[in-house]
Amino acid sequence: MEDRILLAHGSGGRLAHELVETTFVKALANPLLAKLDDAATFDLGGKLAFTTDSYVVSPLFFPGGDIGKLAVCGTVNDLAMTGAKPLYLSLSFIIEEGLSRRDLARVVDSIRRVAGEAGVEIVTGDTKVVNRGSADGLFINTAGIGIIAEGVSISGSNARPGDRVILSGTIGDHGIAVLSQREGLSFATRLESDCAPLGKLVAGMLAVSRNIHCLRDPTRGGLATTLNELAAQSKVGIRIEEDRVPVREEVLAAGEMLGLDPLYIANEGKLVAIVPPEDAGGILEAVRANKYGKEAAIIGEVTAEHPGRVVMKTSLGTSRIVDMLVGDPLPRIC
Repeated sequence: MEDRILLAHGSGGRLAHELVETTFVKALANPLLAKLDDAATFDLGGKLAFTTDSYVVSPLFFPGGDIGKLAVCGTVNDLAMTGAKPLYLSLSFIIEEGLSRRDLARVVDSIRRVAGEAGVEIVTGDTKVVNRGSADGLFINTAGIGIIAEGVSISGSNARPGDRVILSGTIGDHGIAVLSQREGLSFATRLESDCAPLGKLVAGMLAVSRNIHCLRDPTRGGLATTLNELAAQSKVGIRIEEDRVPVREEVLAAGEMLGLDPLYIANEGKLVAIVPPEDAGGILEAVRANKYGKEAAIIGEVTAEHPGRVVMKTSLGTSRIVDMLVGDPLPRIC
């Protein structure tokens, strides 16, 4: 199977990284692409951020969101993770023959509402229709552009030993919400996706300190994969504490039932920030002041030890390596 693309190549984990590095980065190498951040940043009479993404979630509608909300939030958040103020988005729709116009209208209305909340405008787009059975209802591709204020320099390669690791809230909500809708699972309490635009949350953080080193939203591959990406990009170690990582009881229960570790389950409304220790308290307060960061916590720190590795102190007091995701336990969730 070495010459074939697997579903796991879209997981955001180790196979996805190997595919990107060996097939795309190697062939298309340039200094902007080589950074491998969530968005490219460059100067054009001012510092700009530019990103693109595609959304293939199944089902199209799930508790707390839909493919339209996901597309706007995901693109806005990728821009915000560079410290940019998101401004403009493009939207391209690949529609499968037979999709109901009512469902399409629901998606477009969702896009309108969340774009308004995020403060971005949809300024261009495209529509294609493909044969029945070719697109699983609807795929959406986006691109986004934002502006970065002077003095802001955020990248996955900027983490330094002694920095603190902030997580903006509970993990695993999105992945479990989508899976529950897909598989018809039910819980005693309603569990919804955390899908949310984080641009204003990041703006609040930058108002406290522009000395944020790294930002990343832990989507495919979850928190564990994101921390491994940052450790590898910055050539540092990261140590976290299990008891400090916020997880909802419903997500823990579902994960235990399904054999899934919440550390590897996708999120669509959370961020990881790596910040200097002297700024950590103020930045944490700014995150908690936003409605999307009320459960934020400092979950660990950056170390000079075990560069490229993430280690977790467990609730039992032992330590274990938290490796990057290899397979794809929850495909097609973003």
